[in-house]
Amino acid sequence: MTETTILWRPVGPEELQLIQETGMKAFPPRLPEQPIFYPVTTEDYAIKIARDWNVKSSGCGFVTKFAVSTEFLKSYDVQEAGGRAHLEYWIPAEDLPAFNAEIQGQIVVTQEFE
Repeated sequence: MTETTILWRPVGPEELQLIQETGMKAFPPRLPEQPIFYPVTTEDYAIKIARDWNVKSSGCGFVTKFAVSTEFLKSYDVQEAGGRAHLEYWIPAEDLPAFNAEIQGQIVVTQEFE
């Protein structure tokens, strides 16, 4: 069995719709102005982003949870984004298809904010 790491991703309604269109198995390609895909390491951090940023920008926010191959993640360093409680992986947009291929199981929504 593949060892996995649990990660979270805060998303808005448009990104959630695109995830749903994959059967909850992959994240959509990044837009040209989004060079990095950043899943976060804790649900608390994902909640903060979804509640405080996504709701303001799009009216609602969601927290997604998923498992990814730990071995795959070893190629990337955890980045600190404004404090020790704000840890995330920075996956270059061109690596997102490979990242998606390493997701084990489905992406699930754990929180919703309006």
